Amino acid sequence: MKKTSNQLLIGAGLLLFGLLGSVLAQSMMDQPGSAGAGQGNGQGMMGGNGMGGGMMSLYAPSSRPISQDEARRRAQGFVGRYGSQVKTRDFMVFAENYYVQVLDTTTGAGLAEVLVDRYTGIVQPEPGPDMLWNTRFGMQGGQFDNGMMGGSVSQGRSGPSTPVRYMKVAAQKLANTFLAGYLPGGKVIEGMPFPGYYTFDYGRKTIEGMLSVNAFTGEVWVHGWHGAYLGEVK
Repeated sequence: MKKTSNQLLIGAGLLLFGLLGSVLAQSMMDQPGSAGAGQGNGQGMMGGNGMGGGMMSLYAPSSRPISQDEARRRAQGFVGRYGSQVKTRDFMVFAENYYVQVLDTTTGAGLAEVLVDRYTGIVQPEPGPDMLWNTRFGMQGGQFDNGMMGGSVSQGRSGPSTPVRYMKVAAQKLANTFLAGYLPGGKVIEGMPFPGYYTFDYGRKTIEGMLSVNAFTGEVWVHGWHGAYLGEVK
């Protein structure tokens, strides 16, 4: 009997801990300072677009995405955090989110990748490679200042001391090698270099998804948080 009571207490404690964690995570994502907080009613793990974005996404049957114009407006308001000389490129629509690339207007170089949640309207740096591999604006740059939760996105060092091992052509070859097994018949369609990595669109005839290749290790990271590709925002 004592053993059973202890098991029940442990189970109840774990359940309470999980519920508190969920409430805390949701409250952080819905703070007034969060870009676009409180718009829309679709919610997923980490607000639908965290490292597990798209997993366990819950929507009311009546949920509708924000408009493309609204998504563009929110993205334009966010990208200024990367500097005054920036522009956007490749505004793409996926089932879970809108995706946009941030470029340097002077050099045309890729700086970062940004997502706008298609239902909540929350804007954040893209998870995965942009946060963990970006040597200027990600965690490797040493200056990622709470950008995901609505804080600033500061520029870190210009790049690591280790030389890049894979240039774009070599990285694309690695991506195609991976796609031969991951999506038979699929291939890289186009790509863009970012600090420390490359991001490629891939598909069999048209774009079906995105992946990134680390410029130093050659590792491949599939962007599994987008959902189905729906087209580009004109």
